[in-house]
Amino acid sequence: MGDFFYFHFIENPGMAFGLEFGGETGKLILSLFRVAAAFGIAWYLRKLILDKQHRGLIFAVSLIFAGAVGNIIDSAFYGLIFDKGSIWNGNYYESYLGLAELCSFGDGYAGVFQGNVVDMLYFPLIEGHFPDWMPLWGGQEFTFFRPVFNIADAAITAGVFYIILNQKSFFHKEESPEEERELEEGKSSLEAEEA
Repeated sequence: MGDFFYFHFIENPGMAFGLEFGGETGKLILSLFRVAAAFGIAWYLRKLILDKQHRGLIFAVSLIFAGAVGNIIDSAFYGLIFDKGSIWNGNYYESYLGLAELCSFGDGYAGVFQGNVVDMLYFPLIEGHFPDWMPLWGGQEFTFFRPVFNIADAAITAGVFYIILNQKSFFHKEESPEEERELEEGKSSLEAEEA
C-alpha cells in the first residue's frame, strides 16, 4: 500500500524487537514466561470483571490478553504445522530456503513451544539519513517505524497505550465517607488558619 505499508514476512524466534534467548532452553523459558504472564493477565481480567471496574480498563486488558494468547499460539504450534522454519543451529537462528508448506500436525520443523512467532506488518513512515555531524549515528540511514510486528503485538501495544492515556479515569480512587470527612475537616482548618 504505497511506500508506507508493507506485508513483510519475518519469523521472530524471540520477543519484541527481535530480542531472544538463544537455543531451545531459552525458547522454552520464554514460552513458559509467556504462558505464566497470560495466566496472570487472565486472573487480573477476571478480577476486573467481577469488581465491575471501568469498561475501558476491561477492554484494554482484554486487548493485552488477546495479544499475549495470540503470540503463545503462534510459538506453540507454528513449528508443528510447517515443514520449514528458522531453527537454532547451536550459535544462532538459521533461516531456510524456499517456501514453508503445511504438513501433518506434529511433523513440522520444531516441537511444541519451539516455533517462531510470525511478524508481517511493516510501516516505514519516514526514511532518510542522520546528519553527518550527529554523534554515533552520523550519516547512517534511519527508518521510522522500523520494527516489523503482528496483529497480536498491535493489540498488546494498543491496550497498554489505552491504559496510559486513560489512567486517571481507570484508576480514580473513590474516598470513603471517613476520608471525605477528614478532607473536609482539613480544608476547614486550613481556611480558618488563612483567615
